[in-house]
Amino acid sequence: MLRIGFAGAGFIAGVHAEVLAGLPDARVAAVFDPDGERAEALAAKTGARAVSSYEALLSEVDAVYICTPNALHAGMAIAALDAGLHVFSEKPVATSPGDARRVRETAANARGVYQIGFNKRFARIYVELKERIDSGALTPRWALLKMNRGELQKPPWVADTALTGGFLYETPIHILDLARWLFGPPRDVFCRASEQLDDFAAVLSFQSGLSAAFCSSAQTTWLFPFERVEVYGEHAIAASEEMDRVTFQLDLEAAPETVDVSQLPIAERWGYRAESEAFLAAVRGERLAAVGVEDGALAVELVDALYRSAETGQPVTLGE
Repeated sequence: MLRIGFAGAGFIAGVHAEVLAGLPDARVAAVFDPDGERAEALAAKTGARAVSSYEALLSEVDAVYICTPNALHAGMAIAALDAGLHVFSEKPVATSPGDARRVRETAANARGVYQIGFNKRFARIYVELKERIDSGALTPRWALLKMNRGELQKPPWVADTALTGGFLYETPIHILDLARWLFGPPRDVFCRASEQLDDFAAVLSFQSGLSAAFCSSAQTTWLFPFERVEVYGEHAIAASEEMDRVTFQLDLEAAPETVDVSQLPIAERWGYRAESEAFLAAVRGERLAAVGVEDGALAVELVDALYRSAETGQPVTLGE
C-alpha cells in the first residue's frame, strides 16, 4: 500500500484524493497546506493526518502529489526526489527553463518516479483524437487551438504572476502540451500579446510542417466551449468541445461522427483517474512515467518561447 502525501489541499488536491480513494494500492497518509484548516479538512475527508510542514510530510510518505501554486512546484519536487520519494506534480514542472532543467537533472538521477500532471493526454476525447491521428485515419495539415482561463479571480492567486509564473503557465500550458503530444515537436513560434500579458494570439509551426493558430484569453468568461481544438486534414476535420465531445468528419461525403463523453464523471472524462493509474503503475515498475519530466520541461520551453516572441515582436525558434 503506497503512502501518499498531499502538498496543497485546494480544489485539484481534492480531485486527486477522490480518485486515489477508489484505487486499491494507495492511500492518502498525510496532508500539508499553509492553511491549516484546509489541510485538516482534506485530511479528515481522506482519513489522513494533517502535518505542519512540507518536511514533515516527506518523512511520512512514499510519494507526494504536489498541488501548490506553480512557482513552488520545482523546489518541492526536487526536495521530494532528493528524499527518495516518487513525485506526481501538477503542471507546470517549473515557471522558468532554468528551474525546469534543475528538476530534469534531479529526476534523471533520482530513485523515485516523476510524473507531470498533463491530464488532457488522458482525457477520453483527446485519446480518441490521438488514436485517429496515429492510425492514419486523420492526417493533420493545420490546426486551431483555443484555451481561455475564463477569469483571474478564483482562486485569487491565479492573478499573481509571482505565484503562477504568468498566465501561460496556468490553463494554456495544458493545450500547448496537448499540441506537442498530437503534432510532435514545435519548430518556432510567433506571438502577439496584450500589454498585461493575459491575452495571446500566436502561430506555432511544427517540425512535421503543420502550423497551428493558438488563441488564449484570461479576461473573458467560461462560456462554453472555452476550450476547443480543431484539426484539419485532407477534406477532413476533427473538432472538440472542451473535454465533453469530439466530432469527426473524415471525408467530404462522410456523415459526422461524434464521440460524446459528457455524462461520464469528471475524473474519467478529464483523465484524472487514468493519469493516477498510470503514475501508480510506474511506481510499481510496470511502465515508465506516462508523462515524464522531459515532457514537462519542453512545455516550459514552449511557454518561454511564446513570452519571448510576445516581448520582442519577433519569431522565436525553439532550442535557441
